Amino acid sequence: MQNEYEIKKQILDIGKRIYNRGMVAANDGNISVKLNDHEFLCTPTGVSKGFMTPEMICKVNEKGEVIQATAPYRPSSEIKMHMRVYEKRPDVGAVVHAHPTFATSFAIAGIPLTQPIMPEAVISLGCVPIAKYGTPSTNEIPDAVEEYLPYFDAVLLESHGALSYSVDLTQAYYKMESLEFYAELLYKSRMLGGPKEFDQKTVEKLYEIRRKMGLPGKHPANLCQNKGGSNCHNCGNGCGSVSTGGSSEANTDPALIAEITRKVMEQLNK
Repeated sequence: MQNEYEIKKQILDIGKRIYNRGMVAANDGNISVKLNDHEFLCTPTGVSKGFMTPEMICKVNEKGEVIQATAPYRPSSEIKMHMRVYEKRPDVGAVVHAHPTFATSFAIAGIPLTQPIMPEAVISLGCVPIAKYGTPSTNEIPDAVEEYLPYFDAVLLESHGALSYSVDLTQAYYKMESLEFYAELLYKSRMLGGPKEFDQKTVEKLYEIRRKMGLPGKHPANLCQNKGGSNCHNCGNGCGSVSTGGSSEANTDPALIAEITRKVMEQLNK
């Protein structure tokens, strides 16, 4: 079992990874790890995730209140969002929030990541809905994210970024990495005329592989079978209509795709 210092070093390593991969800029993003039901380690506010040191890492309780912090460092201003994840998902051991370029571009354009286009994304990630916009550092973001926590392991934050969470920090980071890779492939395939999606039979075969692998977390393969097909791949990208307020077919409109492409390109060229 890792001690606190080893976990702090792991947080530093993941912080460098998301910074070096361009998933955050300047002081963006935040990371947390659950030690037990009442103690959590988290990154400090106002510090680049690529340049952290162990003494900067803060410890908070389940309310986000400081237990231990070395002055002048304070817990991330987004700690409320992390605590809501831990509260609603007892299986989660770590949370990563970042602003990966492609995934955040989809969040800005209002497009959830729901299209089944590659086996790895369907098996390990599932669909990624969009939580409505909330003011950073307030309870608006935790409140917006909460409705998706029972059903998904990653969420886009409207006009903000992405959130991923899993049983430990490595897995939570992998979710973020997979999410960004999926978003990049989806964007590029759209530029080539549109992705070829798996049919429902193929999706079901991939779900069965996931079930046999016994992967942790929430996923349509484990949930939708008992929900009458109300999430993601099982209902023709149903969570797209939940996230954007319209039907999933709306995303195929040429004018909308053109506008989405313009917005994404603006973000990529900044």
